[in-house]
Amino acid sequence: MNNKNKDILIIGFALFAMFFGAGNLIFPPYLGHAIGSEYIIGMLGFIITGVGLPLLAILSCLKGDGTFETIASKIGPKFSIIFASILFIAIGPMLGIPRTAATTFEITIQPLFPSFSPILFMIIYFAFNLIFVLNKSSVIDTIGKYLTPTLIVILSFVIIKGIIVPLGEISTTGAASVLSNSLIEGYQTMDALAALLFAAVITNSLKEKGYNKDQMVPMALRASIIAALGLAFVYGGLTILGAQTTTLVSTDISKTSLLLFIAHGVLGNIGRTIIAIAMSLACLTTSIGLLTAGSSFFEKVSKGKLPYKVNAVVISLISIVIGALGVDNIIKISGPILNILYPVAITLIVTTLLNKYLTNIKAIRLGIYTSLIFGILAEIKVFDLSFIPLASLGFAWLIPTIVAILIGNIALKKS
Repeated sequence: MNNKNKDILIIGFALFAMFFGAGNLIFPPYLGHAIGSEYIIGMLGFIITGVGLPLLAILSCLKGDGTFETIASKIGPKFSIIFASILFIAIGPMLGIPRTAATTFEITIQPLFPSFSPILFMIIYFAFNLIFVLNKSSVIDTIGKYLTPTLIVILSFVIIKGIIVPLGEISTTGAASVLSNSLIEGYQTMDALAALLFAAVITNSLKEKGYNKDQMVPMALRASIIAALGLAFVYGGLTILGAQTTTLVSTDISKTSLLLFIAHGVLGNIGRTIIAIAMSLACLTTSIGLLTAGSSFFEKVSKGKLPYKVNAVVISLISIVIGALGVDNIIKISGPILNILYPVAITLIVTTLLNKYLTNIKAIRLGIYTSLIFGILAEIKVFDLSFIPLASLGFAWLIPTIVAILIGNIALKKS
C-alpha cells in the first residue's frame, strides 16, 4: 500500500470515527421499529441526511480553504461568526453534549438503579468530563483509539447475527410519508452541522501530510466513500434490526430501551452489558471532544475574553440541566432547532458545491436568508404554509429557496 492510499484509508477511518457518535445509534433502530416493512425506504432517507450530507459538507468546505468560516464568509463576516456560534451551541451544550450524558444514564444506570437521581448522575458525569477537559489529558484519546474499533466489531456482530437469525417478523406499521420523515430523522444525528466545523481537522491533516489543494478534494472524496460505506452499514443494519421488533415491543418504548432490547435479543444478557459499557465510554469520549472544541472556539471567537476553563464550566452547567430532561425530551427540543438550522446549512453546502454555476453572491445570500426565514416560519404553527409544495413533508423552505436564488440571479447585479 503506497503512502497516498494509506493516508486515504487513515482519513476515511478518521471521518468515520468523527461521525460515529454513540448517541446516533439510538435513532436507526427506532426508525426501523416505526416503519416496519418500509425499512428500505427509511434506510435510504436516513443515510442521505445522516451520512451523505455530512460528507458533502466536508467537500463543500474543501472548496474554500477547508474551513466553514471561509465558505460562510461570502454571506457576510457577521453571518459566519453568528452561524458558527449557533452551530457550536447546538451540537454542544444545547443538544449534543447533554444527549451523550442522558444516553449514558438511560443505558447504564437507570436499568440497574431505577430510582437514581438523573440530576445527581449529570453532576457526577460532567465533573468527570471536566477532569479531562480542564487538564487537556490525552488519556481519553488513547481510550478512543481502541474503543471505536471495538464498538464497530461488536455492532457488526450484532447486525450480522440479527440479520441471519431475525429477532422477529417484520410487519407493516402503516407509517406515512416514510421517505420525508426518514430524511428529517437523519437530521437528529447532527453530523452535517458538525461536519461544517470538523472539516478543518481533515484539511489540516492533509496539509500536514504535504498535499496541495488540487490533491485534497479527490483524496477527501475517496476517504469519504470509505466513511460512508461504514456508516451506511451500521445505520442500515440497525434499521433492519429495529424493523424486526415491530411485533415484539410496544410503540411507546424509548429509543435507548429499544437498543438494549435488540442487544439482549441478539446476544443475551452479556450483549446488553457489553453494549451499555461500550456506548457509555463512546458517549464520554464524544462529550469530552465536544466540550473541548466548544470551549476553545468561544475563547478564540471572544479573543480571550471568555477563557477556556470558564467556558468549559459554563457549558457543563448548562448541559447538566438539559441532560437531566432525558433523551426523548432532548430530542423533542432538538427537532425545531435542527429544522431551522438544517435548511440554512444545506443551502450553504449545495451553493458552495455548485459555485461554478452559481456565481452571483447576492443571489446566494438571498437564498440563504430565505431558507432561514421559511425554516423559522415552518416551526411557528400560527403560519399555514400548506400551500407551498413539499410543505406537508417538512420541506416548506426548499421551493422558496430555489425560487429566491433564481430570482436573485436575474434581478440582482453581481458583486
